[in-house]
Amino acid sequence: MPSPPPRSGWTAIVLAGSRPGPDPFVEAQGVRSKALIDVGGKPMLGRVLETLLAVPEIARIVVLAQAPEALLTGSLAWAATEPRIGCHASGAGISTSIASVAGSAAAPWPLLVTTADHPLLTVATVRELLAGTENVDLAVGMVERRVVLSAYPGNRRTWLKLSDGAWTGANLFALAGPEVMPALSLWSGVEQDRKRVWHVFRAFGWPLFARAITRTIGLKAAIRKAGGRLGMTARLVPLSQAEAAIDVDKPTDLALAREIVARREGR
Repeated sequence: MPSPPPRSGWTAIVLAGSRPGPDPFVEAQGVRSKALIDVGGKPMLGRVLETLLAVPEIARIVVLAQAPEALLTGSLAWAATEPRIGCHASGAGISTSIASVAGSAAAPWPLLVTTADHPLLTVATVRELLAGTENVDLAVGMVERRVVLSAYPGNRRTWLKLSDGAWTGANLFALAGPEVMPALSLWSGVEQDRKRVWHVFRAFGWPLFARAITRTIGLKAAIRKAGGRLGMTARLVPLSQAEAAIDVDKPTDLALAREIVARREGR
């Protein structure tokens, strides 16, 4: 039996803020914000916005940053006049910033959350995530290592190794409704440790932590159990495009993203 189509009326939140302190990588690109780094003649943020606008299920987009209006100038001035794109000022942390706007008139449920440093994001990847959101409160998009390395053998990612494979994040999350608020609250407490995945698992209790570090549980089951600990349903959505795992955090990522975009656009 075919899967039902994804529901419509989604709000896409694009995280486009800057972390505290100087960022040598951003400064080396001659821009004031990572979101404005050029990939193939367009700021990364612009590429993400164009992709999201082309997704039929997305009704509106919110750019979340310290000064979002300041980003939508110059080559991004078109976005400031696009009726489906709005802005919201972020706070001190990612999770608290999302919580501050989630479910409001500016960002009604359900929510898709992604980042501005994801210039390779495609309509197909977004729709693949949304197709996996039926009957769950939280869906997390991730890519298995074999998918990435089959397309880009030399690519280096942070891998989460569990019994069902090695996984890396895709900066794609679907939040169905207010049931996810406990997850945002918990995330605010472990946000600084997000790169040290075992610290995050520990927040869900020692039994799950022990099974994770001994690799006696798969990521699909771990996410389901973690959601249950918070009183909600959560699901891993494996993504099929290797590029979904490639965000731009360092010079090698940027070089690869530019190469992929040039190839896609026949340049």
